[in-house]
Formats: sequence, C-alpha cells, structure tokens
Amino acid sequence: MPGSKSTAELYADYKIKMQKIADVRNALAVLGWDQETYLPEKGAGFRGQQITTLSSIAHELFTAPELDAVLLALKGNTTTDAVEQKNILLSTEDFEKNKKYPAAFVAEMSTVTNESYHAWIKARKANDYNIFAPALSRMIALKKQEADILGYEGHPYNALLNEYEKGANTQMLDTIFNEVKTALSPLLTQIEQQPTVNKDFLHLHYNRDAQWKFGLSLLENMGYDMQAGRQDISEHPFTTSFNPQDVRVTTRIDENDFGNMTWSCIHEGGHALYEQGLPTEQYGLPCGEATSLGIHESQSRLWENNVGRSLIFWQHHYPRLQQLFPENLGQVSLDDFYKAINKVQPSLIRTEADELTYHFHIMIRYEIEKGLIDGSIDVKDLKHTWNEYYRQYLHVEVPDDVQGVLQDIHWSHGSFGYFPTYSLGSFYAAQFFTAAQKQVPGLDSSIATGNYQPLLEWLRHNIHPFGRFYTSNELCEKVTGKQLVFGDFLEYAKKKYGGIYSINSF
Repeated sequence: MPGSKSTAELYADYKIKMQKIADVRNALAVLGWDQETYLPEKGAGFRGQQITTLSSIAHELFTAPELDAVLLALKGNTTTDAVEQKNILLSTEDFEKNKKYPAAFVAEMSTVTNESYHAWIKARKANDYNIFAPALSRMIALKKQEADILGYEGHPYNALLNEYEKGANTQMLDTIFNEVKTALSPLLTQIEQQPTVNKDFLHLHYNRDAQWKFGLSLLENMGYDMQAGRQDISEHPFTTSFNPQDVRVTTRIDENDFGNMTWSCIHEGGHALYEQGLPTEQYGLPCGEATSLGIHESQSRLWENNVGRSLIFWQHHYPRLQQLFPENLGQVSLDDFYKAINKVQPSLIRTEADELTYHFHIMIRYEIEKGLIDGSIDVKDLKHTWNEYYRQYLHVEVPDDVQGVLQDIHWSHGSFGYFPTYSLGSFYAAQFFTAAQKQVPGLDSSIATGNYQPLLEWLRHNIHPFGRFYTSNELCEKVTGKQLVFGDFLEYAKKKYGGIYSINSF
C-alpha cells in the first residue's frame, strides 16, 4: 500500500509505472515507424489491429487506479528534489486532464475523426470543399466541447492551444502575428518589386544516390549519432524517437528538386539532435520529454534555416556539392546558389513556402482556427474566408480547393491549436541562435569551416537537457534573458533578405 512506503519507494514505484507506459508507447512508435517505411502492403490490416491494441494498453496503464494512488501519495511531497517534484507535478496534471474526458466524448471523437479524415480524402479527390464541410462542422462542435471540458481563461482556443504549446495563449499570438502583418508585409512588398531570383538550376536532374550520400554526410557533420539512429525513405519526412539512444529520421528524394531532400535531412536532423540530447535517466518521465512542439520545431528550424540556409554554411559545403553535380552547379556561383535557396515567392502551398512567406500561411490558419472556435467564422463561409486571406496577405489567387482550404490534413484529425507552433518554432529559433552567436566565441567562423560542435554543445547545455521542466517561454527567458519576442526573427529577416535583394531600408 502507498501509505506504508517511504517517499523514495513511492517515487521508484512511480518511475517503474511510467517507464512501463513508455515501453508500450515506444513499441507502438516502432510499429508506426515501420508502417511508414518497410511494412509490406498485405500487413496493413493486422498492423492497424496491433496499433489499436497497444494504444488501448497504454491508455489503461496511464488511467489505472494504482498510478493514481502513487501520484496522490507523492503529491505535495517536498522531500524529493526539484526534478522529481516537477515529474510528479506534470504527471499528475496529465493524469487529471485525462480523467476529465467522459468516455462518451472519447468514443464520439474517435468516430468523428475517422469520418472527418475520410470526408477530407473524398473532398480532395473531388476538389470540392462542400464534401468536407459537414464533417468539419461536427469536428469543430467537438473541439468547442473539448475546450469546455479542459477549461480555459479568456478565449476558448487557449484550451486547445495549450495541448500543443503549454503556456501560450491568444493574447501572445495576437501580438506576434500582428507584428508579422505590420513588419513582414512591407518587407515582402519590397522584395516583390526587386528583380526575380533564378533557381531553375535547382530543378535539374540530381542523381538519387549522390543526393542520399550527401544528405547522410550533412547529418553526420551536424553531430547526429548514427549509432543511436538511422535514416530511411518515407513518403513524408519525419523523426521518431524510441529513446535518446534510438532516434530515427526519414527523408524523401526528388531527382528533379535538389532542395527537397537536402533540407529535409537538415530539418529532421535538428529534431533528432534534440531527441538524442534528452536525458536518458529521465526516460518515460516528463523531464525526459520535449518541452513543447514549438521548442521541438525551434531545433529543426534553427538547423534548417539559421544554419542550413546561411551563406557561411555553404561556404564549406558548396565546393563539394559542385564536385558531385558539376554539370548542374559547376558554373553557378556560391552567391547565386545562396540566393536561389532563399528565394522569396508568395505561393499557395504552405509546405512549399519559403521561410519568410511561410508565416503568412500560419497566420491565416491561426486567424481561421480562432474564428471557427469562437464562432466568428462559419464553416459554410470558410472557403471564401480562406481565399480572401490569401489574396490579402500573399497576393495570390486560389484556383481550387485542393490548393486552398483542403491542402492540410490537420483539421480532419482535429488538430486545432497545432499550426501556430510552426511559426513559434521559427521565432524561438531566431532568438536562440542570436543568443548562441553572442555566447559562443567565433561561432560563425566555426560554422564556416564545417565545425558544428560548438553550436551543438551550446544546445546540449542550454536547450536539450531540461525536457518539460520549463515551459517554452520559461526556457526562452532562461536562455536568452527574455521571453519570446518577434524582434530577433525580424532583424534576422531584414539582414538576410535585405542583402539578397539589395534592399537598404525597410
């Protein structure tokens, strides 16, 4: 019985129970990874059954009365150290939150999610938003109900946002995205008035095997531990972690688009380095998990954009690239290559957007999600609202539903509150990288010579080891001396794109 055990014994019991849950969840993750990489076609049916079984087991273990009793016995205990106290607090919060959901709601959400996903697929095939709209209406009604179940202060969207980015709220995001509108819009307008940048040479034929080897070499140069991970091919690049000593990445190769694989490798490598840097002794516990989606995205965006799209990064790697692809790049200067990989061009598709216009795509989705949840935007008007936003902020006309309101899978899954973490990740990345440049002597010079160890060591010391001990903004303030602000990203964008497009004033 918990009452007869010491605090140390209770914590040991808690740790065993949490790690058992993690074991099941990570076995589930292995099945998911295999499903995306090597699963034979005929195995799909039983794989779905296996995933459902393990998901049920993990849920049962995490909602078991035995875990509840141990958490209750440990609650408020001050004889444990700070990390142990934080683990207990966060696990208790997770457990209590899980208990809020009525069984009937969970069952209905599962049913509606399945219906919504298939309606989205049908709508995309028919290029007709109206097919998806009824299912989306049911999903939004459930998400409003979920916000009430979870509870919130201020806007109901805060409850859903908190599921992905603890501590973030609409007041914070309104401030940031207002700055995106007021500060990035003039920059985008000036860029559109400059001579266009040529990047046609990036869409010549690039041999698959040569791309693969180059991508692997970039991962290894970044510090990705191949003895604690591997890279494979999948339809959509992703990173999955079973523990810090087994973190795997995938990529995809397009022989007519050099950038497709290269920046997938760098992006997923950033995610993987974070997972490999989490403390192994906290396996299965909150302090062994990533801080948030925004911080996770900050690690991928820092490597992909602040490092991987920088001139100093390619000063080292470009000569080798020219040797690998002499017919395509032999006569292309480093400066022209650098401009091409950073070309700014308003577009319809979020996942294909450059790092500047990308945030308008996210801002549009944030405004729409917030409006759908508070009722100021009606599902029947969503297509029109979407198209108007794209005309207003990205100066493009949406030709059809597939390239417009149906392009993302997130809403069919009920992932309301997810999109803002993409932009938050970029803004955290700029703030972290600015701090690293100030705190690490000669960092730019190290990057220019292909030495990323100083940067990785800084990240290992300042970002990776804390897990969920801090919220995103607490971690940001600890590392940079201030909570998240848009200013560092804006300065980064002005300096970078002012140079590329010869713009001297903003």
